[in-house]
Amino acid sequence: MAHETDDDGQAPESLLPYELWTEQAMRQVMRDAINHVARDGLPPQHHFYITLRTDYPGVVIPPRLRAQYPEEMTIVLQHQFWDLGIDPETDILRVGLSFGGVGSILVIPVAAISAFADPHARFMLRFPVMLPDAAEPEPEPEAEAPEAAAAESPAPDSTPQVVQLDAFRRRTPPKS
Repeated sequence: MAHETDDDGQAPESLLPYELWTEQAMRQVMRDAINHVARDGLPPQHHFYITLRTDYPGVVIPPRLRAQYPEEMTIVLQHQFWDLGIDPETDILRVGLSFGGVGSILVIPVAAISAFADPHARFMLRFPVMLPDAAEPEPEPEAEAPEAAAAESPAPDSTPQVVQLDAFRRRTPPKS
């Protein structure tokens, strides 16, 4: 994004929230891609990396994953996922994935997502994630946590779908 600068090399202060609008537009591109795949399926060769803050309020993941990834993790949507979708009213992503042969439903507020990538298309977006103040801890939604635990069941011929963040960063395509 190009910025005009004034004589001292600083960008002039704007009363218009361009950065916020840009972030909202980029998050909408991600929503559109996920909703397209939820509706029409994943095109051949495409796959998504979604990096999220696991410590963000409202994120529901199995306890073993939260212990393994206490702050951040990356999931891959490629071969085996189900029940993918973003609720437009709550702006929450739901997806079923297998981890170590056990199927789980993940519930992820879109605001908890810090990166989205489709390596086949050499497309990547990064987002700031603003965690609420630690002074006001929010409990996880009680209605969703049991559902996620109940959704855990063996999945045939599945492999873990977690990618280390370091590996994710190495695969970042060069800027065009």
